[in-house]
Amino acid sequence: MKREQRAEIVLKRLGELYPQTPIPLDHGDTYTLLIAVLLSAQCTDKMVNRVTPSLWKLADNPYDMSKQKVDNIRAIIQPCGLSPQKSKAILELSKILVTKHDGKVPESFEHLEELPGVGHKTASVVMSQGFGHPAFPVDTHIHRLAQRWGLTNGRSVEQTERDLKKLFPEASWNQLHLQIIFYGREHCTARGCDGMTCGICRELYPKRRTPIITKK
Repeated sequence: MKREQRAEIVLKRLGELYPQTPIPLDHGDTYTLLIAVLLSAQCTDKMVNRVTPSLWKLADNPYDMSKQKVDNIRAIIQPCGLSPQKSKAILELSKILVTKHDGKVPESFEHLEELPGVGHKTASVVMSQGFGHPAFPVDTHIHRLAQRWGLTNGRSVEQTERDLKKLFPEASWNQLHLQIIFYGREHCTARGCDGMTCGICRELYPKRRTPIITKK
């Protein structure tokens, strides 16, 4: 089976399983989405959603957040991990949004990736889920599953993103990346599937007998 054929099966199966793809991070606007995505680095969405209501009570916009003390932000977000770095990034990016962007989250990859704590993956989530621009954020779930499904060689997250963008229609990217994440959490987990267990893995590789060791 060719890579393009496997991609067609993946697109069809995920569409059947997840016709609706609600954004897993609770937020009210692009600013709170940006902060929530930043907090989700090496942290579960569930924990982020547990922490952010308290953070929004402290400040839910860049103007108010830029006036806070970093220790106060850190105390709230500590359960998310990496709190020293994340709290500083939240404070500094809020100040930059106020001074350089009129308090608004910029609608471009270039300006988003200039913000402290915001890498390409975070910018991609904000561009796709916040602004509706086509993007294909690749997290660990997507990177792992793309390898198991033979959609990429897995050499790097960047390569996986390029490969997936070539395989799938641009109009599908924003929903598809969420569908893959949902499927990875529910069916094709890091420990629960080795490339031979879940439904999609079995359909794509019915004769596979050797577990797939994914590359980071």
